[in-house]
Amino acid sequence: MSRVEPNTIDFSPFAPALPPGRARVIPWVTVMAGSLVTIIPVIASLPLLPPVGLIMLLTWRLLARFSLRPWAGAPLGLFDDIVSGQPIGSSMLLWSIVMIGIDLFEQRLILRDFWQDWLLFAAGIIFSVTAGRIIAIPLGAHVDTMLLAQIVMAILLFPLTARLVAWIDRKRGPAE
Repeated sequence: MSRVEPNTIDFSPFAPALPPGRARVIPWVTVMAGSLVTIIPVIASLPLLPPVGLIMLLTWRLLARFSLRPWAGAPLGLFDDIVSGQPIGSSMLLWSIVMIGIDLFEQRLILRDFWQDWLLFAAGIIFSVTAGRIIAIPLGAHVDTMLLAQIVMAILLFPLTARLVAWIDRKRGPAE
């Protein structure tokens, strides 16, 4: 029989945490970095880049409830509007509606698990992308298949972003 190694997870409960100010800024910076992904010059024949800023916003909100307040959707949405070239105010409105909607569902749910988080995430992505399409793109444009592909990619990315946000949240320590 082989000998079982002790737990090798890098966890030190007595290690000093980040100062409270820096710990509070990290979720904001990661959402803004997700919005900045749209400015990376990529040559693609199909526009399949999901809304990474919105993905990070929803993941932070669902996994670390108090890291972003419900009003955080407005300034972060404005930043995304400026960076991505969407009509000013569209992401502000849609991200704020999604954050308020998540708050309303959280008030009704007693217990929540990963599958319910994934469902809330999917509902937020579907609402934001389809409403953004109605706001920003003429109805005669044939972009529905690309938007459907973006929605599916974003929904399938949730476990990966949840792991990333959980890792960042564990590293940043308590934000009291």
